[in-house]
Amino acid sequence: QVQLVESGGRLVQAGGSMRLSCAASGLAFSSHAMGWFRQAPGKEREFVAAISNTGTTTYYADSVKDRFTISRDNAKNTVYLQMNSLKPEDTAVYYCAASPTTARAMSLMRTINFWGQGTQVTVSS
Repeated sequence: QVQLVESGGRLVQAGGSMRLSCAASGLAFSSHAMGWFRQAPGKEREFVAAISNTGTTTYYADSVKDRFTISRDNAKNTVYLQMNSLKPEDTAVYYCAASPTTARAMSLMRTINFWGQGTQVTVSS
């Protein structure tokens, strides 16, 4: 049974930082591209960042570029999202996802076969 378990979401003031983690089990982690997505109240789920299975290629949404960094540790089956200079508009439920294809496909929200349950990130102004 595949499980993606996110952690690290919390309340933070604007300008602050936070690191999200996603621990994966039950899948060939090093063969999957991994990504982060978010969904704010009343809005559709949107792409945030993706990383290739080897960690050599990354993609970011324009809204988070230069503020967020995605990384992974294949020895620990974990993917991270370091978020800096947080803004109130970053407030959302953040979801971890896995794809057996590419990070590029994930950036287009394609071929995603596993999702985590989400973790709440709240940025106060």
